[in-house]
Amino acid sequence: MEPSSAKGKAQGRLLVSTSLDAKDELEEVGVDSFPSAVHIRVSSSFTAHVCKGPQQHEEVCLGLFTLLLTEPPQAQRCYRDLTLVNRDGMNVVLMKINQILMEKFLKLQEVCRTQLVWLVKELVKSGVIGADGVLMTLMKQIAGGDISIKNLWLAESVLEILVEQREWVLKSGMLVAMSVYTYLRLIVDHGTPNLLPFRQREVDFCIGLLRERFMECFIIGRDLVRLLQIVARIPEMELLWKDLLHNPQTLSPQFTGILQLLTARTSRKFLACRLTPDMETKLLFMTSRVRFGQQKRYQDWFQRQYLSTAESQSLRCDLIRYICGVVHPSNEVLSSDILPRWAIIGWLLTTCTSNVAASNAKLALFYDWLFFNPEKDSIMNIEPAILVMHHSMKPHPAITATLLDFMCRIIPNFFPPLEGQVRQGVFNSLNFIMEKRVLAHLAPLFDNPKLDRELRSMLRERFPEFCNSPSPPTEAKMEESLPLEMDNHVLDKEDGCYDNTDATFSDDEEELNNKGKKREFRFHQLKETYIEEPADITPFVDQLDETLKERVLQLQKGRSQLHESHLCGSFSLSDTETHCEVMQEIVDLILEEDFESEQMSTLASCLAELFKGHFRGDVLPEEITEESLEESVCKPVCLIFRNLCQMQEDNSSFSVLLDLLAELYQKQPKIGYHLLYYLKASKAAAGKMSLYESFAQATALGDLHTCLMMDMKACQEDDVRLLCYLTPSIYSEFPDETLRSGELLNMIVAVIDSAQLQELMCHVMMGNLVMFRKDSVLNILIQSLDWETFEQYSTWQLFLVHSIPLETIIPILQHLKYKEHPEALSCLLLQLRREKPSEEMVKMVLSRPYHLEDQFTTSILRHWAAKHDDLLGEHIKALLIKNNSMPRKRQSLRSSSSKLAQLTLEQMLEHLDSLRLNLSNTKNNFFSQTPILQALQHVQASCDEAHKMRFSDLFSLAEDYEDSTKQHKPRRKAPASSPRSRKGAAPQTCNEEDSVSSSASEEEDSKPKASKRKRKGVGSDSD
Repeated sequence: MEPSSAKGKAQGRLLVSTSLDAKDELEEVGVDSFPSAVHIRVSSSFTAHVCKGPQQHEEVCLGLFTLLLTEPPQAQRCYRDLTLVNRDGMNVVLMKINQILMEKFLKLQEVCRTQLVWLVKELVKSGVIGADGVLMTLMKQIAGGDISIKNLWLAESVLEILVEQREWVLKSGMLVAMSVYTYLRLIVDHGTPNLLPFRQREVDFCIGLLRERFMECFIIGRDLVRLLQIVARIPEMELLWKDLLHNPQTLSPQFTGILQLLTARTSRKFLACRLTPDMETKLLFMTSRVRFGQQKRYQDWFQRQYLSTAESQSLRCDLIRYICGVVHPSNEVLSSDILPRWAIIGWLLTTCTSNVAASNAKLALFYDWLFFNPEKDSIMNIEPAILVMHHSMKPHPAITATLLDFMCRIIPNFFPPLEGQVRQGVFNSLNFIMEKRVLAHLAPLFDNPKLDRELRSMLRERFPEFCNSPSPPTEAKMEESLPLEMDNHVLDKEDGCYDNTDATFSDDEEELNNKGKKREFRFHQLKETYIEEPADITPFVDQLDETLKERVLQLQKGRSQLHESHLCGSFSLSDTETHCEVMQEIVDLILEEDFESEQMSTLASCLAELFKGHFRGDVLPEEITEESLEESVCKPVCLIFRNLCQMQEDNSSFSVLLDLLAELYQKQPKIGYHLLYYLKASKAAAGKMSLYESFAQATALGDLHTCLMMDMKACQEDDVRLLCYLTPSIYSEFPDETLRSGELLNMIVAVIDSAQLQELMCHVMMGNLVMFRKDSVLNILIQSLDWETFEQYSTWQLFLVHSIPLETIIPILQHLKYKEHPEALSCLLLQLRREKPSEEMVKMVLSRPYHLEDQFTTSILRHWAAKHDDLLGEHIKALLIKNNSMPRKRQSLRSSSSKLAQLTLEQMLEHLDSLRLNLSNTKNNFFSQTPILQALQHVQASCDEAHKMRFSDLFSLAEDYEDSTKQHKPRRKAPASSPRSRKGAAPQTCNEEDSVSSSASEEEDSKPKASKRKRKGVGSDSD
């Protein structure tokens, strides 16, 4: 039935769709404009109609545009008519073409797609201003690594336009550069024998523009050299390549040589133009919405869609260049659990099956390194490469090895005459990486035992400056199947800090972990399989003075004995006490006046390595008692915390210990939330939670908010129970850092289960926890609209146990869309039904855009009409009269739905009419109330005929009310009184018209009365 239904589609159908697809707004606009355009064409009244106003002009233009796309035989005539009637330089049509190209091109019917390309060609031939932008957008739809019939047809069609309209093309420098960049890239895909004639046309086109307009192509930057290098073996291209290297002046007098081009960074526009809008959307979604550990399904989809053919090998370079040069996440994303860029690039590298494609992909990854200038280039362009190598060392050492080998060999082999400049560029990159703390040290990467001897030797020879470091070459302390964690660009999370899961989740495993923990994506049981290795502090300990060295070695020896005790089951508390005594001696040595501060970093490295066992496993005891809590903080590392708590903050010893903690924090970031736990759990630290602020300011971060959020994030990833335990203290001690945004709240609701949610609600009820305050709660709830379903429900549950008036957050209704925010709407609905309606509440409820499927407003109005009919009636009357008295120009009925806090008369009438229909079969007498009828009468007297017709059944209630008042009108005019005082009185006792307003009465007298309708009953619909 599908084929026949496709053939039987109505005229004007633009997109391929099935009966299951929702109506497309773009198509509906075209189809709605289609009949009027056909009618006007037949009546030959184009000019008269389009002159009526902008709406009619747009309607005719879009109708002709739709007719042109769907009826090829009439296309020429439609285009002629379009050029005659348009009054805006084809702006309406150009915007619609761009919208289709960016959003709907893949869904276009075959006929429509062909006609769209024909239309672009005609626009170019006519020299329409803005056609160059449309043509560049059309070029973006030509996919790289795709030699399907449709893609080849599009590539040939666009090339034909560019060649035929060459003089027009030369007028736009950006179009020249974009065309050269696009077709230089596509040449690589068209090497099969049957495509050689087309490839030759591409080559001729590119060479012609490069030789004639080289300086306009120069704006492409260094990626122009990369593309030319890939196609340089084609004979015609080889001649151009030789001129580029040896005779640059033949291309342009302003061109001094290839170095001038290689030092120019490629604009994002060019890197983005080689990804189709669909590819770009999917990649941006993965780098901004997908959580690390849950990306496999998205990667599999992307690979099936774009990377499954042999030709698609070349597309990986485009993707890598785009990720490095265009996708630059914000600091908020970088410090979150969103899928990092290096993980996507690592995945792309593992999918390369061709040696040539793998080599080109590596060059694309390192390309910005070769001539990196810290003053002009961005750290974000070079960061992915170093992080791919760093994080792949444990799970995929072969990837790290091949990338390091490539980095070493590219220096002498990229272009021998420029070896010195390439070496300097790579050195600048590595230096800048350390300066920006992307990695704290490079020695663990360059001199790692997992690398073979020859590669390590080559790295030491090429980069001796980066192979000597106070940090030893440590290995990642995680399972082979697990990738390392994502860096946050502020400090280096050393190996083994976080337990992140593999990027290969199955749907079944997700289901098991989906009970309210959509963001808790690590497998806790992996901790049990960890095999502790002996601590190697030899490179550090030799740098300490003898006394300190003796104590540190004593700690190391004790740690080894403790490890053996664990293995044989003879562990005793005295072992820990001995370690604590040694640690106290080390603290005393640090606090001596003759301690050299230069040793602080080395000592911190030793302690971080020796105490790494303290930072694994659960911190919080299973059964929480005073004794178990005190026992849990009796660890050697806690001696530093205890000494800090016993000191005065203005004491010099206090700052020395803070410096030690700050150094430890760089080596082991988990120490931050361990300090928070100590300050909460230990009796010795009672009332000392403010000490954490001093610690945060002493770290490299230097900021309490950033430090606190990072520590709580680390805690969330390691131990959810501990996160819940710390939450009351964190919120009470640091309200300015926790209550002003939803960052911490999101961390909490993302991982807690229903029992932990109930526990937090109890803390709020008992006054131990405040998670919202009036001045920021609305913003936090608005932020939560983008969270997962369970996260949103948890947030609303926590909000509702706070004693915050609903009026504080009722403006959130303006942000809620019935299809996108069902969680917030359902929670608000339940809360509103418990409240008596205030005028502000009713206003916000009525200000929601009316939609037939959105039952929110009607349902709450019906509930209030049943429970609080008098109150609701008064509020609606006040709002109707107030909005009716506003100047008509300010009401802007057509655009009101897109504006916040814009309550319009039309919206109110739509909602009231919906309520009338809903109450029509009930015994509810809401619409027989005097205030409602008075307000409707007032509105009817001044609204236009279109609204009187549209809401005729609603206004008929007011007309019947008017009849009844006139029938019983007394001869002598009664004193005016308020509607409130006359409530429930018989109609004949007062003049209802006078009670509304004198101006309304005068208006009624001066206007002819509308014809009276026979009353059909309150709330009944007309035929």
